[in-house]
Amino acid sequence: MLNGLSDAFLRLRNRHFFLIDAVCFTLTPLLALNLRLDSVGVPEHHQAGLIAITLLFIFLKFSVYLPFGLYRSFWRYASIDELLKIVSLTLAVIILQAFAFSTLQSLGLIALPRSLPFIEGLLTLLVVGGSRFSLRAIERFNHRWGSLSQWRTSQAHALIIGAGDAGVALARELESNPGVSLVPVAFIDDDPKKRKLKIRGLPVLGDRTLIPEIVKTLQIQVAIIAMPSISGPVIRDIVSICHQAGVETKTLPALQDILSSSRNLRQSLREVQIEDLLRREPVYIDVQRVQKLLQGKRVLITGAGGSIGSELCRQVYSLNPKEMILLGHGENSVFNIQQELHNLGGDRGCDNNGSGYLNAPILTPFIADLRHPARLRFAFEQFQPEVIFHAAAHKHVPLMEDNPPEAITNNVLGTKALVDLAVEFGVENFVMISTDKVVNPTSVMGASKRVAEMLVLQAARRSHRSFVIVRFGNVLGSRGSVIPTFKRQIAEGGPVTVTHPDICRYFMTIPEAVQLVLQGSVLSPGGEVLMLNMGEPVKIVDLANDLICLSGYQVDKDIKICFTGLRPGEKLYEELLIPGEEYQPTEHEKLLVVKNASRTVSEQLTRVVADLGQAAFSNDSEQIRGLLKTLVDGYQTQTVRTRQYVKTAARNK
Repeated sequence: MLNGLSDAFLRLRNRHFFLIDAVCFTLTPLLALNLRLDSVGVPEHHQAGLIAITLLFIFLKFSVYLPFGLYRSFWRYASIDELLKIVSLTLAVIILQAFAFSTLQSLGLIALPRSLPFIEGLLTLLVVGGSRFSLRAIERFNHRWGSLSQWRTSQAHALIIGAGDAGVALARELESNPGVSLVPVAFIDDDPKKRKLKIRGLPVLGDRTLIPEIVKTLQIQVAIIAMPSISGPVIRDIVSICHQAGVETKTLPALQDILSSSRNLRQSLREVQIEDLLRREPVYIDVQRVQKLLQGKRVLITGAGGSIGSELCRQVYSLNPKEMILLGHGENSVFNIQQELHNLGGDRGCDNNGSGYLNAPILTPFIADLRHPARLRFAFEQFQPEVIFHAAAHKHVPLMEDNPPEAITNNVLGTKALVDLAVEFGVENFVMISTDKVVNPTSVMGASKRVAEMLVLQAARRSHRSFVIVRFGNVLGSRGSVIPTFKRQIAEGGPVTVTHPDICRYFMTIPEAVQLVLQGSVLSPGGEVLMLNMGEPVKIVDLANDLICLSGYQVDKDIKICFTGLRPGEKLYEELLIPGEEYQPTEHEKLLVVKNASRTVSEQLTRVVADLGQAAFSNDSEQIRGLLKTLVDGYQTQTVRTRQYVKTAARNK
């Protein structure tokens, strides 16, 4: 019976409310008069005036409510905005009624109590607001009843960590979707002002230190971190507490990810990932400035199918270039990013100035090896690129240590061929992606990338064009990085292998790295190295511990960590500063510029690069290492550098 009545009430629409209001508005003046006179019925001398006032008030109400949209709202999901609308419109009605009433009274046409318009206005507010928000109250009651039903059927009890806007919105989402099988039962929040309060009927039980006790008391199965803007260390601490309490942990992504996603909060829920534990401050770039550089241009991206290259493709695609040439050596990876971008296609519209492009950028996959100058020349002749992002490189340190000729032919000679053609064909903007491993390198890979940097700087100095280098460290989730390797080892039951207990690396996410690369493309006039602020270094063994815990295992009990020793060319600690380079801040807080980068280029560069090429074609690895030492300041073999690091680490302990 009750369910039938509530369902019928929930089906009320604005036309029904119009009829309800019309009926009620004929009664509110009578009720107001009875309240004023403290009696039942209407004295005979007030009857004519009451009828006139009732008709007048009905006319005034509908003349305000109808044009201002009171009957165009969906009241089942009414919020504070709708309440404010009802109050403001009804206040306007009261003012109009009071003015009309006093006018008629001054003309002697009616003889009713002067307070009647105000009492009647308050009754109107109760009728209009009460009828609408009773619909919202029934909806809320049904959700709470559904949650209680879920409780009885032993659905997963959820503890929401964070009683801020995101946490409250998440609780509302979960309560309005009973089929999601998560029942919010309480909040946790570190703010002492919120403790012992109730939000949406759910208690705020205390700070994160109480999680183990609350998990046992309320039989919590899932803890949800609903604080999109908190830092990685806080998430790390919460995850550790939840893991010790034996409760599954989920999270909402970072705030910028939520804003860029079309999914609601409930759909955004996911497992905690290693990126969350290392969460850094959001990166903000001058999108308009970058778009001004790329809009309507022909953009060539080398290494387009790689981890960085493919993300570059995604972000460049959104900035309305005329054409994107996706250059890569691996056909499958280039095909995959081409198909992904095609799925984003369709009309992209014009900007406010009408200068945008109606269609999506032209996507041109071009399978080529940088080491084949004739094939590269064909690409320049065919497509006439105006902007180049050079992300192609051999990057795996141990592999290149065993294969120095490959590092030279790809990283050095490939870059030289690309740069020479860029200068010849008048390319105005060239951005090369480099690595922190060029700083005092102990590896052939790092040294080869440093030589590639020199080639770009030399071209910038000679051509006076915007040829820029952006240098950063390790990228989370890139191919061959530690995270995918650790995940595979955990899936296989372990052990997880770490080269050294003290080894540290700087990390950032792929989107963050690419955003800063794009920002760097417009910050430098050319001939400079831009270095990303990588934050604090992270111990690799800590990453291994975190991933094991996030996978639901215990370190050493379920999955062991084994130390295998440094690999060829590998450092214990990455360095950021090259002796002799002058670092200055830029207008972007996360980018530093090496102002004197072009002046550190060796005068022997052209000759030594030619010699390196001959050594590579002869497969003479020892000669390659010797030539790199003459060209790259700070380059030492891995054995010497490792001995120095171990001594330094021992002193620090």
